[in-house]
Amino acid sequence: MKKKHYNVFIIGSGVAGQTAAEICVENNLSVAIADNREYGGTCANRGCDSKRILLQFSKLIYQCQNLKGSGVEKLPKLNWKKVQKFKNSFSDPIPPNTEDKMKGMGIDMYHQSPKFISKNEVEVEGKVVSADYFVIATGNIPRPLDIDGNEYLNVSEDVLNLKKIPKSITFIGSGYITMEFACMLATLGSKVTILERAETALGDFDQYLVKKLIAKLESLGVTFVFNAEVTGVVQLKKNKKISYTYDGNSKTLKSRIVINATGRIPAIEALELDKAGIEADNNGIVVNDYLQSKSHPNVYACGDVSNKSPSLTPLSGLQGYIVGNNVVKEKSKILDVPCVPSTVFTTPNLSSVGYGEEEAKARYKNVKGYQGDTSGWYNAKKENEDTYAYTILVNERTDEIVGAHILSSEANESINVFAAAIYNKMTTKNFKCMMMTYPSFGMDMKKMMENK
Repeated sequence: MKKKHYNVFIIGSGVAGQTAAEICVENNLSVAIADNREYGGTCANRGCDSKRILLQFSKLIYQCQNLKGSGVEKLPKLNWKKVQKFKNSFSDPIPPNTEDKMKGMGIDMYHQSPKFISKNEVEVEGKVVSADYFVIATGNIPRPLDIDGNEYLNVSEDVLNLKKIPKSITFIGSGYITMEFACMLATLGSKVTILERAETALGDFDQYLVKKLIAKLESLGVTFVFNAEVTGVVQLKKNKKISYTYDGNSKTLKSRIVINATGRIPAIEALELDKAGIEADNNGIVVNDYLQSKSHPNVYACGDVSNKSPSLTPLSGLQGYIVGNNVVKEKSKILDVPCVPSTVFTTPNLSSVGYGEEEAKARYKNVKGYQGDTSGWYNAKKENEDTYAYTILVNERTDEIVGAHILSSEANESINVFAAAIYNKMTTKNFKCMMMTYPSFGMDMKKMMENK
């Protein structure tokens, strides 16, 4: 078997892996990258980027529906094949462009998932490859659902590639990906059902706002079944029959497509980490604050496969930067997770940054909460939007803003202003002194902290 040696061998070609690779190459280290799928990673190829392109079309239909009778006379009609072609015009160039970029940097590329055979060796493409350092950046994959008929389940990636809008679709799980696709497909005419084993959706988000978002999706035709345990799926002629238990009773429903959206897990099973003595838990590879494996000092993990931070694309790039620098100079960079905003891209958007209510109350002695339904404010009324609300949390002792949660058509942008405010430890007094454009959602953000 052929043998090859590199200074750094990177597993995964997404944002984290690419960032680490660039830094290592810039410092004259020999680098190789392996990926068992198309180069470029999940987000650019089959994740966030493609999702946002599709969602904008359902948002357009939604906005026109809201304004029908107020000047909009006829709803636009989508050509879904052209929508998919437009989406693919963004994702199709990613793999070849990424590989061209790697090749131009002198990086060797492998198109297979390697497996460790010793502490400093992997086997890949019929070769034994050794390295001074290994960087694992393999990301996450859908969590398998151990039920009868699980072979009939699709995953969220399949929604991105739908050839047509299905008559009916059922999601198992109610995380942010489910909520986004449910909103999109219901708007475009699908009969959507969500089966969730918990008592509510989006458990990590502000529940005052989540309840309003659930009500909004229900008004679009989405059916939620909480406290439901899915037990099996059977393939019928056209539909699939889903069996589940609810309130102690057995239930069934039929759906053209069934999506397993029960979460994602670190993509590490194929790596055979135990042969290299690399420790991992349910959250990923166990690393220290330098993103260095606690059990193997010559191994680093970054991005979603690290157990150190939430699965968010901006953090993947940051972690790749930290790992690349620490490979070049050990312990030169430490992970200090910044204040990172997140958004559920439904219509309207649900966005969050900083602490939730329970976290804030656990951290600070006195927390002042500003919360309200602002569907009667100008920015909602001009859109004929009936869902607009917020929760703002403030450390009462210092008057600093410590958490912000918004449900609005522009929440995904508004939350960035609150992220900057929290990062810079702004007080409500200072925030309200800032000038904002008028009439804008920025002006609304100031008003949100006027009354408790």
